[in-house]
Amino acid sequence: MIKLSNNGVYIVNGKVFEDGADIKERLVGEGVNLTKEEAKKNTLSYEILEAHNKSGDMNSLKLKFDCLASHDITFVGIVQTAVASGIKQFPVPYALTNCHNSLCAVGGTINEDDHMFGLSSAKKFGGMYVPPNLAVIHQFAREVLAGGGRMILGSDSHTRYGALGTMAIGEGGPELVKQLLGQTYDVACPEVVAVRLTGEPVKGVGPQDIALAIIGEVFEKGYVNNKIMEFIGDGIKHLSVDYRIGIDVMTTETTCLSSIWETDEKVKEFYEIHKRPEDYKELKLTAPAYYDGLIEVDLSKIRPMIAMPFHPSNTYLIDELNKNPKDILHDVEEKAKISFGKDIKFSLTDKIKNGRIQVDQGIIAGCAGGGFENLCAAADILKGKYIGNDEFSMSLYPASQPIYIELVRNGTVATLMETGAVVKSAFCGPCFGAGDVPANGAFSIRHSTRNFPSREGSKPGSGQMASVALMDARSIAATAANRGRLTSACEIDVEYSNPKYFYDGKIYDNRVFNGVGKPDFSAELKYGPNIVPWPKMEKLADDILIKIVSEIHDPVTTTDELIPSGETSSYRSNPLGLAEFTLSRKDSDYVGEAKKVRSMEEERLAGKAFTDDKLNVAIAILQAYDDDFKPELTEIGSAIYAVKPGDGSAREQAASCQRVLGGLANIARSYATKRYRSNVMNWGMIPFIYEDENIPFHKGDFIYIKGIKSVIENGESTVKAVIVNENGTKEIELSLGAMTDEEKDIIVSGCLINYNNRG
Repeated sequence: MIKLSNNGVYIVNGKVFEDGADIKERLVGEGVNLTKEEAKKNTLSYEILEAHNKSGDMNSLKLKFDCLASHDITFVGIVQTAVASGIKQFPVPYALTNCHNSLCAVGGTINEDDHMFGLSSAKKFGGMYVPPNLAVIHQFAREVLAGGGRMILGSDSHTRYGALGTMAIGEGGPELVKQLLGQTYDVACPEVVAVRLTGEPVKGVGPQDIALAIIGEVFEKGYVNNKIMEFIGDGIKHLSVDYRIGIDVMTTETTCLSSIWETDEKVKEFYEIHKRPEDYKELKLTAPAYYDGLIEVDLSKIRPMIAMPFHPSNTYLIDELNKNPKDILHDVEEKAKISFGKDIKFSLTDKIKNGRIQVDQGIIAGCAGGGFENLCAAADILKGKYIGNDEFSMSLYPASQPIYIELVRNGTVATLMETGAVVKSAFCGPCFGAGDVPANGAFSIRHSTRNFPSREGSKPGSGQMASVALMDARSIAATAANRGRLTSACEIDVEYSNPKYFYDGKIYDNRVFNGVGKPDFSAELKYGPNIVPWPKMEKLADDILIKIVSEIHDPVTTTDELIPSGETSSYRSNPLGLAEFTLSRKDSDYVGEAKKVRSMEEERLAGKAFTDDKLNVAIAILQAYDDDFKPELTEIGSAIYAVKPGDGSAREQAASCQRVLGGLANIARSYATKRYRSNVMNWGMIPFIYEDENIPFHKGDFIYIKGIKSVIENGESTVKAVIVNENGTKEIELSLGAMTDEEKDIIVSGCLINYNNRG
């Protein structure tokens, strides 16, 4: 059902020609005579990137975006950073939404204080403010901000509006700060992979099924890592725009950089429905185009899918799982021991009842699941049925108030509520562990974006352990109709009503503050007591001494493991307060150990004698190793080692929390996403690479790097490092990876704030 090419491909008049020795002759046979470089310029992606590039060099892009978007986990820190960097006003439309910290009332007034800060920021600098529960960030962007040929940058990883002809990228907050300051998003021109859709989905298969099938095929292979996915092919015409959006938003879980789709009359109708016909632009391949890879998807062959804990790529056919539940569930249990340790009390096999899996909770929510068509389809399946009065529960979250009101008007909400399901307001909580947290030992199925460890809100470190599987809304509804017995939507005989959607923009007109282009410089920012400025960060010294304070050997480390989501989100306007949760669900020793290292650096800066015995031993060893070693001039900081850190969220706090605790570096075999590596650099940490899986350093070891500042400034790719421990010293080589001149300057300055204030 899904096939990946081994090489790049040419698409010529709808035909695929895989690159090879005789490609020129084959193309000539089709009447095509152009080079690969010429053909690359014919992709949809190239056209959009070229229109937004300010460098004059398409190999090294400097992009400026048309719009920006943030939610209430990230916008306080972004605006605080921008203020510290000298911002005057928002130069482009910037939407501040409130869909994360809107129901999790941790810490008294913290959440609403953050919201009022956002409103005051929109007034002062000229932005848009979307009050809590009005819309999740991405649905608002689809309804109001997206436009054909535009580029949008968002501080959330699921910033994806490709189905609407908009190339959108999710990045850490500092990248939005750069845009607010008139700077650019710098990246090497990404490769483009075609996703060629053919056929038509069968009844019962929804967009999440298509997305999970693709993710399951490409993620582990890294096939589209940091690349653009470009959706083309005749299969697109068989998909509604809502359906396309549902596939598109999940491209984030492939670790691609962005996405774009061909557009057609259905997309044109979307903009007309939303009273923005002028924002439609036809995007269609009109000339032979070269792609760096090809994913062929036969939509007719895909059947309902499930992504088992603890990753969206851990995919199975629901039918396959139902035929062999014991072995598959046991395999998940064994994989859990890798992430949580062998002593974890976690069982899924006990969910097998009478040969079928009994789940405890169904959720349809957020930017992926809360769309109009998904909820209407769920209502069609559940009409006249009941979810039962036992342990199984179901909640549904329309993605915006305009969707909600139309579901009320056409009777969908009444149908759903009659079943015993609960219909709630727009909220991202079920996607990141701040809403509908299941009971200990419970198994939840969700049409949402992620099922990472603890993403549902449980705390394994406190003996709480629940888990989530991802499914499409249709199969979740089918399961609910069977009162929690895992069921594929293809098992259900139903006629889908497919009601027409009518958009009511008055909801936003009457409630959203829109100050775009109208800053009020006299307005005062409203600082709640929890909103704390970023602490001062030092410039990079010539030489550094880092201590490994955490060592993680999981194949992939998610941003949720680096800084937990859920109720901790309420502290994201307080850098030091939030930092207390760093790696708390992965390495409970980290915060304490990082603070010890930070105190070493504080002693150095104050000119005091070092009080840590292990540090003094390391200094003595280094003085014997290098006569020029000067401890008083050598910056001391902590570092983590992880095999492949940074899969998941764009939120910058995964890196900034390490930095405010005195972090100076990450060491990894590779970095899961560009956005996490960018966050590391923007917060003044060095993204070292050590590719050998057998690492010669371990938690508790010191690593001395002489001349690191000049190495970075000179653009050298490697640096000599010296491991220091009870065994003495050992020299190794660390790689730095590619960096732009700006990234080098940011690291040397100590962070983006310092970089913008260096004059």
